[in-house]
Order: sequence, then structure tokens, then C-alpha cells
Amino acid sequence: MGETKHTGPIKLPKKPDPALWASKVPFGLGKIKPHHIRDTMKVVWENKDNLPYATRILTQGVCDGCALGVSGLYDQTLTGPHVCTTRLNVLRLNTMSAIEERVLNMDIEDLRKMSSTELRKLGRIPYPLIRKAGERKFSRISWNDALGKIADKMRELDPKRYAFYTTSRGITNEVYYTVGKVARFLGTNNIDNASRICHSPSKTALNRSIGVGASTCNYKDWIGTDVLIFWGSVAANNQPVSTKYMYAAKRKGTKIIIINPYHEPAMDNYWVPSIAESALFGTKIADDVYQVNIGGDIAFMHGIMKHWFEMEEMAHGSAIDHDFVSQHVNGLEELREKVTAYDWDQLVTSSGIQKHQMIELAELLAKSKSAVFVWSMGLTQHRFGTDNISQVANLALLRGFLGREHCGLMPIRGHSGVQGSGEMGADPFVLPGGGMGKGNRERVEKVWGFDIPEWQGDIVGVSLENALLPEEHERKLDLYYLSGGNFLETMPDPDFVKQCLENIDIRVHQDIIFNTSTFADAREAVIVLPAMTRYEQPGGGTSTSTERMVYFSPEIKGPRIEEARMEWEIYVDLARRVKPDQQHLIDFNTADEIRAEIAKAAPNYDGIQHLKNRGDVFQWGGAWLCEDGLCPTPDGNGNLITVELPELRKPEGHFYVTTRRGKQFNSMIYGEKDPFNDADRYDVLMNEADGAELGIKEGDAIVVYNQHGTFHGRAKFVAVKRGNIEAHWPEGNMLIPKGVYEEFAGIPEYNAAAIVEKAETYFAQKDTKYVEKRVEELEVDIS
Repeated sequence: MGETKHTGPIKLPKKPDPALWASKVPFGLGKIKPHHIRDTMKVVWENKDNLPYATRILTQGVCDGCALGVSGLYDQTLTGPHVCTTRLNVLRLNTMSAIEERVLNMDIEDLRKMSSTELRKLGRIPYPLIRKAGERKFSRISWNDALGKIADKMRELDPKRYAFYTTSRGITNEVYYTVGKVARFLGTNNIDNASRICHSPSKTALNRSIGVGASTCNYKDWIGTDVLIFWGSVAANNQPVSTKYMYAAKRKGTKIIIINPYHEPAMDNYWVPSIAESALFGTKIADDVYQVNIGGDIAFMHGIMKHWFEMEEMAHGSAIDHDFVSQHVNGLEELREKVTAYDWDQLVTSSGIQKHQMIELAELLAKSKSAVFVWSMGLTQHRFGTDNISQVANLALLRGFLGREHCGLMPIRGHSGVQGSGEMGADPFVLPGGGMGKGNRERVEKVWGFDIPEWQGDIVGVSLENALLPEEHERKLDLYYLSGGNFLETMPDPDFVKQCLENIDIRVHQDIIFNTSTFADAREAVIVLPAMTRYEQPGGGTSTSTERMVYFSPEIKGPRIEEARMEWEIYVDLARRVKPDQQHLIDFNTADEIRAEIAKAAPNYDGIQHLKNRGDVFQWGGAWLCEDGLCPTPDGNGNLITVELPELRKPEGHFYVTTRRGKQFNSMIYGEKDPFNDADRYDVLMNEADGAELGIKEGDAIVVYNQHGTFHGRAKFVAVKRGNIEAHWPEGNMLIPKGVYEEFAGIPEYNAAAIVEKAETYFAQKDTKYVEKRVEELEVDIS
């Protein structure tokens, strides 16, 4: 996939560039912006009881925050130390002491009154716990009894009736690999991971377009590329260290384009705390912002390509790299026919972008010799997420922005654990080294020494829904084994999710802390198992960054939760109990043994077996995947994929609604105010002109509702595209439909149409038929 090796970190220029300053006022005084020094001091105070250990984690361990891959304080992109408030916020999860016994003995109703933020601050789970049906409190249980009870239940069940799930919470490749192997050893393909609800369409789309489901380039390629496009990604908020790379790119003359319904202030100007010039005066990031409708990206990209084909009619080679396409790409004529069939009015209406704006970006890209396309959940969390990413790949293939320096396709990951989950096989569609097809399955069976079930496993959303199937159904979910995760705050329709969770016989929560879903009832028992963090695991662990860097994170000396166990060890112990006569087939004893087997089972990871010491790292696939245009597809070519425009009609006066992140890491909230726009968690972001039409003033109490649910909040006027509104995630999840999954990757739909009204208007309608009629109109118009 690539022969060129990553050349290592580069230096930033030392001379300031006032042309890039966001403000001449030092430290952005008076502006709404993050307060990095204050936040850092807060983290120091929170960790005061364990400061030496916290310091060792920061300086010796691989970041368990976003997937930029910072090892200690250093990465492979820029020289010098890096640290961000996201990593500092997550730090406390690793240094907390155990939850006090009086809390563990509290009545379940008292525990249910706490938010996930409050629960997180209680401390670490100290020992295994059980709460049987009808009991009001958790009770202590031994590891032997807890695993024995789970194993007994599994032996009773058909393997299609239980499932595994892994979050991305600091989980290592070794854990993902082991649970993927254990699931198949026990006879089930019902195993899924957190990427299902974030980047699964990226992997699916890139596999069908270029034959490999990972970033094709490096963060270094941002620095010096002609154009860097962030599509549906607010990297400054979700991957804060990346702002340092953006600063370096600006200093090299890179033009940065932002495509998002909301003109995100974090991507406009940013004060990078580890660069003196930027910390003082800020840095202008965005050169241009294109405010697309929620769900309008496919139409926007059609518009870009439509203009390219029009340019080609005037002058051959003026927009498309014909040498690259003729040698390395399939499907040009089919794509041309599809794109040119749409008229400009359709594309403008669907995208929300004016024709001249589409032409402007099309011509910029046509004149550029290099470009890197970066995207995140603004593109993936749609019922047409895979098609969104296929369109991005189309743009890159038509221009030859692939397989060389300063070019590439990058699904930027939000968590350091999640890239490796699918690559290790913790996925219903994937085994180590490839898919579930016969060839790869037989290859992995030879490594593992046992048969892998051939039936298709279920994705996380379907597994949850299976809890409500009739008792006699072969896939009725009776046992769910969860390593982390909080579906009450990550999946659409929380009330429905609670119903599903409570209709499972035994639910296992293997975690380091409590969350709100831990307290949902179960028909027989809820079992809680205390896990080690990545920094506590003997033999260390590895994680894979967005740019395919596989980092070794060593065990770090410090205090321990006495009964917490390594997650991979727990899975192996369970498997031995379920099938004691075959336990030799699953008999891992050390992390080194797991890494040695990963190297055999997943050929891309050949090299992981040599990672043993702090700072060890290798990059699978080389610096650039598809180097020189050669893709790991059957014929070696990339594939242009034709895509239909999604139907996105909405009635007059209604809005497209999506969810967004504030001061949080995944679903863990660290502040009630967004540091970039001062929005409260229950503020609804909307355009002032839309508010004026509805008689809404800023700060007014409003109600957002549709056929799925009702959200009570306050109007917050921001620079969001007219006709679109945004609510925070997970608070706004009741507006999102349940059971709607993307066709190819199975990601839940996280967008909807909704009605917005002043609260006084909404509540003044005494007859509930008023609301029912409004919702009925919405259902008719968007069906």
C-alpha cells in the first residue's frame, strides 16, 4: 500500500507572522474563547491527591484522548511538547481513588438521580458488584462468582442470543483483538464497537472506493498542502492539538476551507496555548467557510463535480487529472452521466450553497496541485453517511489527490482507541486482516485453530432492539456484555434504549466508572466488573492513531484499584469457563503473546510484536496508502461511485436539526458552557433571522419537537445556516429517530426535521390535537 516511510516531526518557524493574528489584544482578552491556563490549573487541583502519578501518565503514556497519537508529550508531526485540555480533563479518570463504600450501598433510586458527570466524579469501581431483579442496592460479589454466573448463562444460550460491545474508552488493540477472538470462540458474531456510531461509514466508503478503510495520509501532509478542507469536522474542539498543525499549515501558505452548517468560531480563530505567538494574539484559521444545509453535502459535491465536467467541455484537462484517472480510476463516464443529470437549481436547493459558491470552490480545487480532505461526524452520522464519504473520495480521485505528499483522505478520529477496533476484528463485519468473506475467514481460522461462525452478526443498534423480540425468536437478546459505553446518552431515543436495556436477562458492565446506564434494571441481574485503565495493564498496550501510527503505551507505576483486572484477561477467563475443554485455544497469558498473534492474524500489523518500550511506534501501510495511485482493490484501481441526491424536503417554517458537541469528550461533559460561543447545554443554536420570523428573541424559552420527541431549551442566535438548528448531544437525542440506520455501514441517523415554537405559544395550546396535527404535517411532508 505504500513504500515511503514517515520522515518524522518538523520544526515550527520561530519568527512571528502578524498577518495571521486573530486579535492585537493580548490573550484575546474580552473575547469568548477557551481559558487554557485556568482550565489547566483546575485539572492540577483535581489531581492534587495523585500529582506524581498524573505527571507520569502525561509524560510516559500514550494519550487516551483523541486519536492524534501523542506519546508522552510528543508526536510525529511537530517537534516540541504538546498537551491539550481534553487530555487533561480525561486524566482524572486514571488517577481517581475507589468509590466510597457508602456510595456503593446507596439505594438505586438515589444513584439514578445523579448525572453521568456526577457519577464520574465518585471515583473508580473498586470490586465486582451485582444487583439482582427487584433489589434496591448493589452487593459485592467475588470475581469467581461473577464470571461463573455469566458463563453459566452463556452455556444455556444459543450464541445468537448474546452480544458483546466495546467502547473506545482508553481500550487498547490487545483488548479489541482478544474480545473479537473470544466472541468467535464462544460462537457469536454479535460483537460491535463505538466506531459504529461515529466513523463506520468512513471505513465502508473508503473500502469500496480505494480498497482500504483508513486515513491515506499523515498530519504532516496538512503542512504545505495547497488546500486543507475540514468537512463536517470541528477539529479545534474535538482534537485540540490539531490546531497546532493548522497553525503550521497556515505558516506554510495552506488555504484552509471549512464546510459546516454552523460557522464554528473554534475553526475561525484559535489561541494555541503551546505556541507563544498564537497564545498571545490567536491565529486566523479559516480562509473561507461554506455553510451547507444539514444533509446537503452530497448536493454540494455534485455541484463541484458538475462544474468540473463543464470546465472539461471547454478545455480538456482543466479540472480532471486525466493521466491519473486513466491509469488508476474506474467509473468516470458513469459518474459524469450521474452528476451532469442534476440541474443547478436542484443542487442549490438541496445543498443550501449558491451556484457561484460551488463554482468558486470547484475552480480553487481545479487549480490546486495538492489537497487534503478531513471529515468527521458531520458527514458520517447520516442515513446516507457512506454516500457522503464516497463523494469526498470521488473528488480526490478525479484530481489525483491520493497516494502522494500533501494529498489524501482523512477521517479524523475522536478517540485514541477506536481506529484499532475494526482492524482487530471487534466488529460484526470484520475479522483481523479483512472482512468476513470465505478467504479471510479461513485464513484467520488457521491462526486461531477453531471455526468461525458464518452467520452475519448484528450491529449495536439492532442488538439493542433484539432485546424486545419475542422469547421464542432465535435472536432474542438475553445477555449483553458491555465494555464501557452508555447507550442512554449515545443512541437516539433514550426512552426506547432504556426499555431495551431493561428487557435483557443479564447485562454486564465492564468499566472503570459508573454511568447512568449502569443503573437500568435487568430481568435477572446487572453485573459490574472493574477494569484497569490502559496505564495499569502489565505488559502495556498499543493504540492506533488516525494516521495509522501504532503506539506502545507502557504500564506506569502508580496506585492501583485492588480488584480491577486487565480487560483482555477478563475475556480470556470468561472464555475458559464457558468452554473449559477448549481453553487451550484461547490461552493468552501476557500482552506480548497477544501482540505476537496480532502480527500473524492482521498482516498490516506485522511489526506490533516488536513494540515493547516507551516511545516505540510504527506506521502500518507506509506514509501514504495508495502510493503512486495503486489501490489495494482487486484491479489496483480506485472506484468512482455514483450517488443519488438524498431526499431532504421540509415544510415551510420547519428546520433541519442536528446535534453538536460542546465542552465534552465523547459523551463525557466537562462544562455547562461552550468555551467558543458561550452556549448553555440546553441552548438551541439558530439563525437570528429565523428567530425574527417566529417572533423569537435571543434567550426566549422555546420548544423543539417532532414525531420522535420534545426538547425544551432557549434560543441562542449564532451564525448557523438559515433553516437549520443545532442542539447539544446527548441532550437533544430525543429528537432523533430510533431504528433508522445507514444502508451500508449501519450508523444510526442523527439528524431530523423539527418544529420550533416559543414555549408560551406551545403551552398556550390546551388541546393536544394542536401538537399532534403539527407533527402529522411534518410526517406527511418529509415522508
